[in-house]
Amino acid sequence: MATHVQTKLAPVTWRTLPRNVWAVSLTSFFMDISSEMVINILPLFLANVLGVQTSIIGVIEGFAETTASLLKVFSGWLSDKLRARKWLAVSGYAFSALVKPLFYFAASWEAIAGARWVDRLGKGIRTAPRDALVADSTDARARGLAFGISRAADTAGAFLGLLIALGVVWFAQAGAVELHEATFRTIVLFSIVPAFLAVLALAVIARDVPVQGERALPKFAFAALGKPFMILMGIVCIFELGNSSDAFLVLRAQNLGINVIGVLLMLIGFNAVYTVLSAPAGSLSDKIGRRRVIIAGWLMYGAVYLGFALADAAWQVFALYAVYGVYYGLAYGTTKALVADLVPENLRGTAYGTYNAVLSLISLPASVIAGILWQTFGAAVPFYFGAALAFIGAGMLAWWLPPPTAH
Repeated sequence: MATHVQTKLAPVTWRTLPRNVWAVSLTSFFMDISSEMVINILPLFLANVLGVQTSIIGVIEGFAETTASLLKVFSGWLSDKLRARKWLAVSGYAFSALVKPLFYFAASWEAIAGARWVDRLGKGIRTAPRDALVADSTDARARGLAFGISRAADTAGAFLGLLIALGVVWFAQAGAVELHEATFRTIVLFSIVPAFLAVLALAVIARDVPVQGERALPKFAFAALGKPFMILMGIVCIFELGNSSDAFLVLRAQNLGINVIGVLLMLIGFNAVYTVLSAPAGSLSDKIGRRRVIIAGWLMYGAVYLGFALADAAWQVFALYAVYGVYYGLAYGTTKALVADLVPENLRGTAYGTYNAVLSLISLPASVIAGILWQTFGAAVPFYFGAALAFIGAGMLAWWLPPPTAH
């Protein structure tokens, strides 16, 4: 009689994650120290110093993301074609680091828009190869954990960056309701060093994982990536149309009387929650399935946006922004893990490029719509709009049954 021996796979924990996960995480940590201290106060600089209207701010934020969208598709495909991820990602981070000083010299909204656009080009180059490098390096049983760790490091960097920005604001203009020009430019100077440390970390620590198989130049269509991926992207589009730039959350906080230091404290609380939840949420998605965790996150988003629409006191905004971190912790990294579940291994770069391009393309109309709704109907209306689409998207995701391999 034949004897069948069942081999029990060793459990995968954060201690056994490969070096590439930690390399990407460290890089994300440094880059978010740099980026978040500038980007989060950029809408205040535009509104308080340059006097820009919300409709223009919406265009700037949406255009900055959308202009790099096709580049994300191309960089993802190119990483598949070259069978290499690392150096494309490194070049993207280097590009963003080199253009960081442009924010220091910008003196008009057009110059800010140009700097944001150039910075997003770097993000367009790096995002898909970086995500594919994490997916390629990680066992499928721990993919949610890997992306969760990466998001936690990213958000921890944002937390530290905002603390630095808070320190600058405290010493430069404590108690001021509006942001001063000199304060903004000082913060930009502080952001330059960690941006270059991010490039160095990825270049030195990461190792490429060979991508198997040859493929033709992809057409810009979802069909090549499979029906499940196409359905997911359709549902994501519905949700993202109501997911306008977080600049509007910052402006809403100031609209309710929160000063610059209060805004930074609010963002620090958000990033603390996001950091703590990202890895556990990713690990949970490995056990109970990605879809359930994402649905919970989207429902949380809808509740938060509804709260922002109804808020009439500063303390409510502080509480809502902390809960907003729960949405990000649950949904952001988990969705990226689900993308890897749905597509063939040799097309992951293309899939991440397409996924990130969809987010970027939708961000322009989402932010423009939010800006127009705010300016035309009042500050609460764009948040009602975002809440409604979040609930619709969550309902569609609950209805959809992805393949068993995608949990």
